[in-house]
Amino acid sequence: MYVESLALQNFRNYEKLDIRFSDNVNILYGDNAQGKTNILEAIFMSATTKSHRNSKDKDIIRFGNDDSHIRVELKKRDVGHRIDMHLRKNQAKGVAIDGIPIRRSTELFGLINIIMFSPEDLSVVKNGPGERRHFMDMEICQLSRIYYSNLQKFNKILDQRNSLLKQIYYNNNSDMMDTLDIWDDQLIEAGISIINERNNFIEMINEIIRDIHKNITSDKEEIIIKYEPNVKAEMFERTLKDKRQLDLKNTVTMTGPHRDDFGIFVNNNDVRVYGSQGQQRCAALSLKLAEIELVKKIINDNPILLLDDVMSELDSKRRDALLSSIGNIQTIITCTGYDDFIRQRINVDKIYRISEGRII
Repeated sequence: MYVESLALQNFRNYEKLDIRFSDNVNILYGDNAQGKTNILEAIFMSATTKSHRNSKDKDIIRFGNDDSHIRVELKKRDVGHRIDMHLRKNQAKGVAIDGIPIRRSTELFGLINIIMFSPEDLSVVKNGPGERRHFMDMEICQLSRIYYSNLQKFNKILDQRNSLLKQIYYNNNSDMMDTLDIWDDQLIEAGISIINERNNFIEMINEIIRDIHKNITSDKEEIIIKYEPNVKAEMFERTLKDKRQLDLKNTVTMTGPHRDDFGIFVNNNDVRVYGSQGQQRCAALSLKLAEIELVKKIINDNPILLLDDVMSELDSKRRDALLSSIGNIQTIITCTGYDDFIRQRINVDKIYRISEGRII
């Protein structure tokens, strides 16, 4: 699997862009704030419909324009595909696969499998649980359309339930309690599916990450990931009902997978709390490398790897571990200079210089 070309129109700082990629290692280099990350963002959106920066579509459209276009051509098992995405300021985005419009974004998931690694990912260990939930969700969504559908459903129901809790509390309207029962049933059904999928994902990551981390740390450290659900699947229904009065008092749903987390333990110590910065970065790198191997195992193909200025954040040993994992995976790397790749004799197939929204 690899991206053959990318065409942009009125996307971020690009009025127009056409670029072809090698199926191996590609480098985009240039000064900061020139548009390197925008190219990776467009590729990521073509696979997930969403920006890795959590940006809204209207903020992605080039200033002074009302819409934006992304076109990606790719090869998957020697079969060519084309993804067209139309972003509009005040309307939902339009997506077409091979010239045929799709109705649901779930139809796009799985056509391309993208793994993106940026400096922000190095902070996923020490930052709040929201970032770790996002890490789980973004990968599982690409591997399971059912999970993506359930996650969307759960979030919509959660918003409706929280809105209803506020109406009941502030208007003192007990007549709406029957409506709350209906939302609870739907929330429980979607939530149980999410909890089970996340638990399965963490189990699969654990099967892979231990050897990766030992290799990076020269057998000095052992890592284990522990899923920390806010509530176990079999207890979700009972706990949600038991805490209903607390939810009404706080006007927000206190129980469910929207409050999940996972722990990262190195030599039996919680690295989120007790790990050094080096250990935290090493754990984050191991997570990302395990993610690559897991995707390869599940889809029986190579994902596409996007490395956004992450090389400068890693020491030489961890950088070597990352580069050695690339193998025959298509990799698109952004950096301020490519001297390190030359010195390390990394086989680079294409090098582009990015400057003020232009590419050379």
